[in-house]
Amino acid sequence: MRSAISGEASAFGSLYDFYEPKIYRFILFKVSHREEAEDLTHHVFLKAWQSMPNFKERGGVPFSSWLYRIARNQVIDHYRTKRDHADLEQVDREFTPSMAVAHINSIAVDQNLEMEKIWTAVQKLEPEHQDVIVMRFIDELSVRETAKAMEKSEGAVKVLQHRALQKLKNILSEKV
Repeated sequence: MRSAISGEASAFGSLYDFYEPKIYRFILFKVSHREEAEDLTHHVFLKAWQSMPNFKERGGVPFSSWLYRIARNQVIDHYRTKRDHADLEQVDREFTPSMAVAHINSIAVDQNLEMEKIWTAVQKLEPEHQDVIVMRFIDELSVRETAKAMEKSEGAVKVLQHRALQKLKNILSEKV
């Protein structure tokens, strides 16, 4: 971190290599289009690189939370400027559940179908609930890291997580 903060490109490159797949997956989940997710991910890391000299783990904000915060803001800015939201039917089907769970190649077909149902249900949640579900259960961030990324208290994240899971449960039960 110190080397990256001091401007060493190879040190930042190592951080990029480690965090890029996670940030990309988070953004892809939010925008559902590979090209847009790739562009936004590059913007996140460009902003991070440009802001690295100012990064300090003040208040216990870990680097990962800082990146997720940049990513969330990038997605928000993207939708503010775009102003045209795609319907679920218009989403590129190539990048649905299989992208979100690409690291689980050995899942049986039944489990893949179940993941597709969950993926579709999560997309029906409001953005803040989607964020907490993705960060906590897909990217496996701690409550503390999620709170820092979302700029909320740990208690607020726990409440959001609980509400998101309740709504997700209700959505999934409607389909049965």
